[in-house]
Amino acid sequence: MAARRVTIIDVARRAGVAVSSVSSALNGRPGVSESTRERIVQVANELGFVPSLRAKSLSGRRAFTVGLVVHRDPDVLELDPFFGGFIAGIEEAIDPRGYALVLQVGARGDEVHQRYRKLAADRRVDGVFMVDLEVDDPLIALVQELQVPAVAVNSGDDSPLPAVRQDANAGIRETVQHLAALGHRRVAYVGGRPHLLHSLQRENAWRAALAESGLTPGPVVTGDFTYLGGAAAAATLLALPDPPTAVMCANDLSAIGFITQAESMGIDVPGKVSVAGFDDIQFGTYVRPALTTVRTTPRELGRESGRMLIDLIETGEVDDVTVPDARLVVRDSTAPVPPGR
Repeated sequence: MAARRVTIIDVARRAGVAVSSVSSALNGRPGVSESTRERIVQVANELGFVPSLRAKSLSGRRAFTVGLVVHRDPDVLELDPFFGGFIAGIEEAIDPRGYALVLQVGARGDEVHQRYRKLAADRRVDGVFMVDLEVDDPLIALVQELQVPAVAVNSGDDSPLPAVRQDANAGIRETVQHLAALGHRRVAYVGGRPHLLHSLQRENAWRAALAESGLTPGPVVTGDFTYLGGAAAAATLLALPDPPTAVMCANDLSAIGFITQAESMGIDVPGKVSVAGFDDIQFGTYVRPALTTVRTTPRELGRESGRMLIDLIETGEVDDVTVPDARLVVRDSTAPVPPGR
């Protein structure tokens, strides 16, 4: 038979005080002397008392939950490992501080807006994470209107919201320099979803890195951050009269799709075309050839985002944070430019 859960009534009875005194002592509110507070805390620890989330919410006028609304098609989200690491990092930060995560998924923009409004109206969360921000994203104005504490992830430098960022420029610059050192002069790009801010950031970094290396940008096609998008991009780029000798993809899923399609067309990677990705998902080490890519740290982004959001909820202000830059990891999918190209 399972042991009965220790309640606030048990603590009050053992300490010889009123239930309201226990609530005040454990929630840091005035109304009890310091010696009484210490006795109550000692009794609570001896009994193994853990306040329920509902009780904490009622006593502290907080939900003790934070929200993450993901703007992705569920079928696409299943294949994207970024959010697994990101959510794990959030949990590492918020669970020790007594908060839980509410996760919702919306495939359409209007769904996402409605979910934020409902979370705020129902007071289901104390704050929210802003991910996959779009260029001039109206969601920023929405959360400001709703007066919900929010932390943005990889937003622009001019974001009005507190933000945690990981600079992609260094890793992309290293990738282009790596390809140039291998003799590649025709370097194409497979982009992400064009309306997303980090899609634009990565493509701009690629263009800037090519300019630094004295190279002209090759053709650009959209890969939509998906495996199928990368495969379609390969079918387009590798059928050109003068195809690129190297391709950088906006994420690893599209790079893996590109490699698979290239091989199905009888085009060897990296013998005929070098391919590089972005993210460093674990699956990229299992494919053959193993994927050259830019390593990001979604778990660290999640951990810092979680810490920042709880600090913002509890103190009302927080400073922006920048985690270490994304960096190049060289594996087997890139090689010197083929002879005669």
